[in-house]
Amino acid sequence: MERRRFLQWSAASAVAVPWGFRASGAARRRPNFIVVLCDDLGYGDIAAMGGKRVRTPHLDRMVREGTLLTDFYAAANLCTPSRAGLLTGRYPIRTGLAYEVILANDTRGLAQSEVTIAEALKPEYATALIGKWHLGHVAPFWPPTAQGFDLFFGLPYSHDIKPLSLYESNGPGVELTKEDVDFPQLQARFAARAERFMEEHRDRPFFLELALSAPHLPNYPHPDHAGHSRAGAYGDVVEEVDAIVGRLLAKLAALGIERDTLVVFTSDNGPWFEGSAGNLRQRKGGGGYDGGYRVPFIVRQPAVIPARRKVDSIAMSIDLLPTFCALAGKDLPAGVTLDGLDISDVLLRGKASPHDELLLFDNEDVVAVRTQRWKYVTNDYYRRSFTEITERGYPQLYDMRADEAEDYSMAARFPEVLADMQARLERARGTFAPLKSQELPEPWRSRSQGK
Repeated sequence: MERRRFLQWSAASAVAVPWGFRASGAARRRPNFIVVLCDDLGYGDIAAMGGKRVRTPHLDRMVREGTLLTDFYAAANLCTPSRAGLLTGRYPIRTGLAYEVILANDTRGLAQSEVTIAEALKPEYATALIGKWHLGHVAPFWPPTAQGFDLFFGLPYSHDIKPLSLYESNGPGVELTKEDVDFPQLQARFAARAERFMEEHRDRPFFLELALSAPHLPNYPHPDHAGHSRAGAYGDVVEEVDAIVGRLLAKLAALGIERDTLVVFTSDNGPWFEGSAGNLRQRKGGGGYDGGYRVPFIVRQPAVIPARRKVDSIAMSIDLLPTFCALAGKDLPAGVTLDGLDISDVLLRGKASPHDELLLFDNEDVVAVRTQRWKYVTNDYYRRSFTEITERGYPQLYDMRADEAEDYSMAARFPEVLADMQARLERARGTFAPLKSQELPEPWRSRSQGK
């Protein structure tokens, strides 16, 4: 598998020009990249993924005009590790940020040695992170302009953590400013600053991560959306998120750059205490089941990304860095071990996933392995314990083609598959165990059958 991965990385690195250049046969600009990253949006919260109670017409349009990945995973089931994985293309345990989330009194952060998407796309790209950072709010991890972003306008962490201010930085060495947070207007402020960034850089390639802090609780609906949804304040906020997507698509059209811009819509993990995981099992911060990890993923670029296409190839947010590098004609970061792979063939042509497997981590433990057809889950939370299910005598093997809700184990019927998946998991644990920084404290960890 390591040789196959090396060859895939080598092929991606050898790309000389973006796909759009080759396809047209004429010189075109490098593509812009916009990632709209929601906070705690569930798999079932939008209509495209089967949601019924929240209206999302702009996302519906994005699906009609683009491609939907049905089996897309966040890099973790919590905010900080997920965001670290997305920006670096690496399983979060490699970055040292796989354990829990960064809180107000934390001194952890994304190491300067890590290469972000923003840094990988330099110097050709203008870069901005607008919204929630949550990867360190003390030096040297703060502000995000220390990690390749020309502009940061946003929050240091989730909007339920105090103290909280809204910050702006326009590059290294530029004074960091802050202001009080007007919560009902916050997402609209993010959207407006994103539009301004797009206007300022319409004539050159740019990478924009619009990391909305919604619909993470508590919900603060904008006055234009408050009371409009059948799903309470949470639904009001999701409808505002949808409207923001509409604003961005309209701005791209008005600037004449929508065909030059690849737009991704996704979430950092599954829903917390509110929201819908659809028919997926569990939620944010749970064990190894999909409800905490599997998230919406819609991608659109007119005349480049096929319209009205639904693809079930497995993929993960760690794939964005190598994919953007390939589409932009950029080499992969030198000397960096990546876990993500180039999924441009998945996005452009609906091809099979380049991944033989994906690993799901709960904190620093590998708790599940997903292949295209199968899913093997080893851990869950039960009665305040982080429990090893297999040690209780109930190995959990799921056929994801027939049972995406992970309701019925097929372990007894497919012993050969079970053995293969168990071997995969043990190999993964052997690889990543030396990178662990700490164990879960008691009473959360329990591996005995009697507890």
